[in-house]
Amino acid sequence: MTLLCLLWSLQQVSLKAVAGEASPMLMVALRSGIALALLAALMRWRGEKLGPGLWRPGLVAGTLFAMEFLLVAEALRLTQASHVIVFLYTSPLFAALGLHLRLPAERLNVLQWAGVLLAFGGLSIAFLGGGGTQASAGSRLGDLLALLAGASMGATTVTIRCTRLAAAPATETLAYQLFCAFALLLPASALTGQWHFEPTAKVWAHLGFQALVVSFASFLAWFWLLRRNLASQLGAFSFMTPLFGVLLGSLLLGERPDASFAAGSAMVLAGIAVVSGHAVLQRRWTRLSTAASRA
Repeated sequence: MTLLCLLWSLQQVSLKAVAGEASPMLMVALRSGIALALLAALMRWRGEKLGPGLWRPGLVAGTLFAMEFLLVAEALRLTQASHVIVFLYTSPLFAALGLHLRLPAERLNVLQWAGVLLAFGGLSIAFLGGGGTQASAGSRLGDLLALLAGASMGATTVTIRCTRLAAAPATETLAYQLFCAFALLLPASALTGQWHFEPTAKVWAHLGFQALVVSFASFLAWFWLLRRNLASQLGAFSFMTPLFGVLLGSLLLGERPDASFAAGSAMVLAGIAVVSGHAVLQRRWTRLSTAASRA
């Protein structure tokens, strides 16, 4: 799970690194198409087929998935990759709020609500930071688009959990997402003038990483982990993706987040850790309390 968080943080850094040679939106569309072809070959080898009656929720989840990366691609043109990663991976907060409304078993407890308030307080600090220049205004728009992408990712999770997709094979759920991302983002790239692609060795290397490692292998590994581990345990790791993103953005892209964004991000990460890892935190607190009472 730690390795997956590292890979997911690298995907935005990778897209930003070659943005001058290949538009992020087109890169996401191409990686989705390549990963879809690989997934189709895997499903054919396994003898798997798309199940009946799943196309409606599948297309809804896929459209939300495509919208997420359309917003990410636009955000990367306006703001730093580290900003995009932090705001994008607020998705557990939106997923938790959506599941709270849809599933009685997913009601937020007092500790989780405290985490939600802490995280959204951090978002306010991160948004309000910086100067009033035109550049900062553009960066704030990029931050907002990345936050909307996080909401879209959270809505995708809610859709999968609250429909028949929850019992569908991982490959089928991923197939709908990759299909919609390819089918919607490819024409969107053309219509918005983001069709720029220089076939250099560097661009091909980044596209290979995006398609083979991120869109195909890491997503399948994630679904594999979900089938063998408690979601609450895996969710406790979710704060690591934006943490890695900030560090990698600084090391690989030379990005330097300002003090207000750093402080706000710390609050966001802490809030996500509380919301996603509340079960682990509660178990540890119970053990510590029991040990203290015995002592």
